[in-house]
Amino acid sequence: MRPKFAHTLPMRPAGTITRPSHRIPAGACDTHFHVFEPGYPAVPDPLYTFPDATIEAFLQVADRLGLDRMVLVQPTYYGTDNTLLLDALRKIGPRCRGVARIGDDTTDDELDRFHEAGVRALRLDLFARADWPVEDLAAYVRAMAERTRPRGWHLQFYSPGTVVRALLPFLASLEDPFVIDHMGYMKASDGLTDADFAGLLDVLRGGSCYVKLSGPYRIAQDEPLSTVEHLGRALVEARPDRLIWGSDWPHLPNGQRDTGELLNLLADWAPEEADRHEILVEAPRRLFYAD
Repeated sequence: MRPKFAHTLPMRPAGTITRPSHRIPAGACDTHFHVFEPGYPAVPDPLYTFPDATIEAFLQVADRLGLDRMVLVQPTYYGTDNTLLLDALRKIGPRCRGVARIGDDTTDDELDRFHEAGVRALRLDLFARADWPVEDLAAYVRAMAERTRPRGWHLQFYSPGTVVRALLPFLASLEDPFVIDHMGYMKASDGLTDADFAGLLDVLRGGSCYVKLSGPYRIAQDEPLSTVEHLGRALVEARPDRLIWGSDWPHLPNGQRDTGELLNLLADWAPEEADRHEILVEAPRRLFYAD
């Protein structure tokens, strides 16, 4: 089941966010943020209350951190209604790209319209499908790849670590490019082991896999963020050119994370400036800005 959050506090003001401790290169990209604006309908029984996280608030955060580019990811709060996503892409302009969620009835004409607006990937919610057999999950992924392939898009997996683990043999042979969110979401509390993470590293080293360095607090939970440093370092050692960084702003459920602190984790995970350049600039360029 997907985690359900009962309450969301106001976001940390941009002026209180720690500035980067390492050089942020030109063209650096935050590949995972969400926004919420009044007037757009939520799904029935959303997983969290309406966050104080507007477009303008995020742009202030990006400016403080020196991030030139950004990728807006459709949150579960709005389901497959991508209206706000498209409006935000038009408002921010070409520095921003989008990751949409779609239903079975989404037409090719709609996807073409999404592409014109700046969408470059589809987000697959595997939390909502966590009880599906592996064969059905693989069929769903293949069907979604049929929608992304003609447009040069990729797939993004929002998935519990247990589902990532179950899909690894299938993903190892998937030729379409895909991104696994939140470092694989491999939480020890869900029974994930070092051997499972090693399996993820094997898939990352070959094939078409990218992993998003985002949401470390989702894995650490109540422990210090330093408890996931070994995971970040292992990912960087495996394939820095197949990693992208995302803030996961506004850091649900409570919104009180320091986005600058999260960006500064890269200095520990990827101490070489060349690796950070791959993660912040080159890999996002290939996935979102190649055209």
